[in-house]
Amino acid sequence: MPKILAVCLSATIQRTITFCDIELDRVNRSEKYRIDASGKAVNAARVLNQLENGCVVTVCPLGEKNADIFLDLAKCDNLKIVAIRIPGFTRECWTLLDRMRGATTELVVSEPAADDEYALPEQELLSAVGNYLEHTDAVLFAGSRPGIWPESLVGSIAQMTMEAGKLLLADYHGNDLVHTLEICTPQIIKINDEEFCSTFGLPLAITDDMLTEAISTQSRKLGNCIVVTRGTRATIAAEKGKVIIFPTEKVKAVNTTACGDSFSAGFIYEYLLSRNLETALAKGTWCAARNAERECPGTVRD
Repeated sequence: MPKILAVCLSATIQRTITFCDIELDRVNRSEKYRIDASGKAVNAARVLNQLENGCVVTVCPLGEKNADIFLDLAKCDNLKIVAIRIPGFTRECWTLLDRMRGATTELVVSEPAADDEYALPEQELLSAVGNYLEHTDAVLFAGSRPGIWPESLVGSIAQMTMEAGKLLLADYHGNDLVHTLEICTPQIIKINDEEFCSTFGLPLAITDDMLTEAISTQSRKLGNCIVVTRGTRATIAAEKGKVIIFPTEKVKAVNTTACGDSFSAGFIYEYLLSRNLETALAKGTWCAARNAERECPGTVRD
């Protein structure tokens, strides 16, 4: 069984509300409501646990004021969470599902600022990651870094992972990815097309051919795998410059939240087993499609 450590710096309490039809400037009454432990790496961990129960441990900071709510929700999904408690609240997100339009709208509430007088437990977080690295095959590090944490934190975790000789899938972008690449190179970078363009200084209005060439060039330069998802359009991936364009699966979507996270979960799970880019892309694509068919973010089965 693959052993995977998921790292999530932006854990979330996710509230998913289903409406028959959403209209502005009127009272909208919901049909359904659910609440889940979430955040990019947490969503991926839920999928991994459904692919093979017990294969994943998740390290994540949690705001102490509502941490117990998050942990109770995680327990319902049989997720093993290593919680690093910090001041304030764990952030919350609301997903609005409009059945008539088949639309998903996500409302993300920014993390509350930490007390300036409070020393954040950075060393506790790094120690938790280090303790589990010894017993893991790979690290799935996904999501944004809240501004309360130092800019060096993401790169430090990536460097620890690489120095331990573990596979690293980096599902983050922007300055955190740039800083990571200054000190080490994750074996797998998985981001979407907008994130890839903004991180590597490309215009957003770019042709498919130009994007494919840029992904191939960066992958060859870094000597790694770069996987760029594009919503309903085909995924473009390159391994040391060699490109594979993999089609998405067309489904009747219920909730598109966490499709990218589900893709990451399926990809890293299969890649650990086969070390084959194409079969990993197929598993990731399958997981993303199954997630889109379900209300719960980050799930591939009912």
